[in-house]
Amino acid sequence: MNTKAKPFIKWVGGKGQLIEQLEAKLPADFDNWDNATYIEPFVGGGAMLFYMLQQHPNIKRAVINDINSDLITCYKTVRDNVEELIPALQKIQAQYYALQDMEAKREMFMVVRQRYNEKNLDPIENTAKFFFLNRTCFNGLYRVNKKGLFNVPCGKYMQPQICDEDTLRADSELLKRVEILEGDFENTLLCAQGKVLFYFDPPYRPLSGTSSFNDYTKEAFNDDSQVRLKEFCDKVVAEGHSFMLSNSDCKGKNEADNFFDVLYADYYIDRVMASRNVNANGAKRGKISELLVHSYRNTKDWQMNDISNHKPQRVAIKQKAYA
Repeated sequence: MNTKAKPFIKWVGGKGQLIEQLEAKLPADFDNWDNATYIEPFVGGGAMLFYMLQQHPNIKRAVINDINSDLITCYKTVRDNVEELIPALQKIQAQYYALQDMEAKREMFMVVRQRYNEKNLDPIENTAKFFFLNRTCFNGLYRVNKKGLFNVPCGKYMQPQICDEDTLRADSELLKRVEILEGDFENTLLCAQGKVLFYFDPPYRPLSGTSSFNDYTKEAFNDDSQVRLKEFCDKVVAEGHSFMLSNSDCKGKNEADNFFDVLYADYYIDRVMASRNVNANGAKRGKISELLVHSYRNTKDWQMNDISNHKPQRVAIKQKAYA
């Protein structure tokens, strides 16, 4: 099969655009790790997962996790039942394409969304509707309300690709090498054995009161959660493992906001530029700084004469990071 495995859904904050920068920040000797284990506790769209498993053959074991049960059902269905999923996707795609105007398509979208939110579907139908909503909703955004109900409005797509058979089959083949968990990110430490790299891509800390698109589960991921994640990173390191973590750069919005610089002061903090394409106002889209935190000094792009840029960034601030 020549088709390359890649994310089968659109996901806000997906790492496809940052792959080269993430690769550069992997441990310098990562390709020399024998029988490496790769763990993603917040898998989301899986861009990094698909890249890592195809680019680094020394990864012999991979574990992914997410608290979003519908997303995890998608991964398991693509892995285990792709030949049953494809006809279901072909059917719903044909139904949508047959509708001649956007109003009719919007009506179909609302019917599917309501049925999806009833939460009593079998895995094939649930995943087919998940795909449909993902490809036809506004900006491919996945967001739920406090009751856990998907509430994103319809987008304006006349013929989006809902069923990509070749990609799905390639993804299914690759996912057969992956252990798929559902639940809290801390549970993944139980799977860490041998030489392990954790990559954390949690819900980002909002840069403003209107920029929070991290509500993809009914449980909020607030500052207390960010602190708990950092404390989990400490446990990962204490167990002898390595981690890399992505998050928003609060200082890019507010120079005085040292939340992450204080929180991760004992680790190595790099800043990279990423594109943000979620904002409904096109003028507010564009490049923005993001954080890459890692527990190891030597990265693939690390140079001896650049050591000054790879020290733990300790910020002289008296209050606790989570005060």
